[in-house]
Amino acid sequence: MPLTRDALPAAPPHPGWILRDRVLPGLGLSVSQAARELRIARQTLHRILAGKAAVSPDMATRLARLSGTTPRFWLERQQQHDLWHAEQALTGILGLIPTHTLPAALQAEIGLHYDH
Repeated sequence: MPLTRDALPAAPPHPGWILRDRVLPGLGLSVSQAARELRIARQTLHRILAGKAAVSPDMATRLARLSGTTPRFWLERQQQHDLWHAEQALTGILGLIPTHTLPAALQAEIGLHYDH
C-alpha cells in the first residue's frame, strides 16, 4: 500500500522553532533581548525563529554561546531539517540514480563513516 501524505514521517523541526519554542523561553529571554545579546538585528532573529532563514555557522556559534550549547547542535538541527526536505523533493528522482560504493580504503582515506 502506498504511503499517503498523512503517513509520511514528520519533518525534523527547523532549529529556529526549537529556539523560539524551547530555548528562549527556557532562558527567560525575549526576542528583542536575545537579538541584542546575539548582536544581530531583531528582524534577522525573527526570520530564523519563523523558519524562513537557515542557521549558518556564524549564527550557530552565536546561539551556542548564548545558550550554553554547541555550534554543532544548531548546525546538525539545520542539516537534519534541510536533508529531510531535500529527500522529499527528490523522491521521484533518487530512485533513478544508481548507487556506487567507494572502496573501503578510499572511504577510510576521506574520513567517511556510515551511521548504522
